[in-house]
Amino acid sequence: MKTLTRLSRPRLARLTFVALALLLLAVISYVAWHFFADAGETLKFKQAKVEVGPITAAVSATGTLNPVVSVQVGSQVSGQIKEILVDFNSPVKAGQLIARLDPETYRQRVIQAQADTEAARANLAMQQADVLRVQANLVDAQRDYARKKLLVEKKFISPADLDKAQTTFDAAAAALRVAQAQALSGAAQVRQRQALLAQAQVDLGRTEIRSPVDGVVVKRSVDTGQTVAASLQAPELFIIARNLSDMQVETSVDEADVGRIQPGQNVSFTVDAFPGQHFAGQVKQVRKAASIVSNVVSYTVVVSAANPDLLLLPGMTANVRIITAHKDNALKVPNAALRFNPPANSDEKGDKKNMSGVSPAPTFSKRGKDRSEGSRVWVQDKDGKPSAVTVRLGLTDGSMTEIIADNSQITAGSEVIVGMQSTARSKSAAGAPGPRMF
Repeated sequence: MKTLTRLSRPRLARLTFVALALLLLAVISYVAWHFFADAGETLKFKQAKVEVGPITAAVSATGTLNPVVSVQVGSQVSGQIKEILVDFNSPVKAGQLIARLDPETYRQRVIQAQADTEAARANLAMQQADVLRVQANLVDAQRDYARKKLLVEKKFISPADLDKAQTTFDAAAAALRVAQAQALSGAAQVRQRQALLAQAQVDLGRTEIRSPVDGVVVKRSVDTGQTVAASLQAPELFIIARNLSDMQVETSVDEADVGRIQPGQNVSFTVDAFPGQHFAGQVKQVRKAASIVSNVVSYTVVVSAANPDLLLLPGMTANVRIITAHKDNALKVPNAALRFNPPANSDEKGDKKNMSGVSPAPTFSKRGKDRSEGSRVWVQDKDGKPSAVTVRLGLTDGSMTEIIADNSQITAGSEVIVGMQSTARSKSAAGAPGPRMF
């Protein structure tokens, strides 16, 4: 038993030594691999060439297609629809009969108004005859007064008889004025009855619904037998588009962009019904009435659009692109070059958070022309280090921006830095990172 114990202790010591040596070798290998792998990393810049070419600034929005002139046809009188003579998409002419209400009620009103007018005329004739009768009485009273006046002068009758004749004459004159006033009132009643008759005839005519313009029926809201009630406002029966070959797009533009839009600017737009097909138009009007929805202020811009093939239909959603400025030969760079910002020390590895080389994007004017003097792009100098070049910005189309360099460092074909990338020589040589020891 003592012999076995003496043999086990040296062997255990050797095993412990071997284990510690292997562990130390693994730690040294890991540290060496990590050091040389990191030391082999170098910074590389992603670059893009400065181009010369056309650039277009535009405002994008969505809107709805509508006819330029759309007339809502209603009814000024109430009644039951007796007949409908047109349907959807029916072409109509101005004055054409398109529907008819039941006219019987209004026809009876015309007959009643005619009877009232005839009664008023008869009453006027009686009043005019009464005027003639009173006039005759007045003439007789005047003659009697003149005769008695002569007799009083000759003292054949008493003055009392003359006074009585004077009273009779004055009463006849007053009766004549009353009769004439009644005749005038009767004449006014006749005109009143004639006006009521004319109104009844107009209401009877309004039972025939006619088209006010030449166009196409785009909407029909009633059916035969339906009752329409014209109370505070005329009910809608039809909507007639005057000319579908001349359409317009009513689009909402944000207040930040509306200052760039002027009447006459060219517009292109697409509709979902015809993907890939572009339609042309022009800005017709910028309406000054603001629309505020959820504290967002927008303005309605009306775009005229020709529709000779009648492909565009009312109500379609149009994706509008309003061209606000254009240059044919602009010096332009990708927007990524304006967002790039190198690390604080490009000679060292730096913090891995800065390896992307991207800083927050600069503020671009939505008008497409930024007059900021602090804008800059970065180029590589002879030593391969980034060097800043101050530029002024012009138009932008969202992906490219026009630049105006303050010196000759930026020309067509020059390369500007748009980002950073990190590569390891050891990794590229091996094709993959080495295996971890533990």
